[in-house]
Amino acid sequence: MDDTDKRLVAYLRRDGRAGISEIAAALNITRTTARNRLERLKQSGEIVGFTVLTRSDAATHPVRGLMMLEVVGRGAEKVARTLTMIPQVQAVHSTNGVWDLIAEIGTETLEQFDQVLTDIRRNDGITKSETNLLLSTRR
Repeated sequence: MDDTDKRLVAYLRRDGRAGISEIAAALNITRTTARNRLERLKQSGEIVGFTVLTRSDAATHPVRGLMMLEVVGRGAEKVARTLTMIPQVQAVHSTNGVWDLIAEIGTETLEQFDQVLTDIRRNDGITKSETNLLLSTRR
């Protein structure tokens, strides 16, 4: 990917519904160039899909945090499945290093956040956890 491709992808991340004419004008390239580059990025697998964000997806919870989890043995997949069923868990990531999983959590209050942490820690297989509150997000 060259600089123009990176700018095109960045533009689509901000507005995935943008038309070819709008993209071309914003990037100062021709419509043909924009269309060809977009098709090439899709064909090469660099762009694997488009998605829709609803108002509730874009709204952030007042209390957000990351919970790093250590899981005993090979239980990470089972714990991850359990975590995805908790409504306040926005995403579950597998990772390397000390922690096996990272859960993104969002709630309306600190009390709710604390309850979610307690519920997660009660799961069989979790041996250790560390949680960090997210104070601000720049992007």
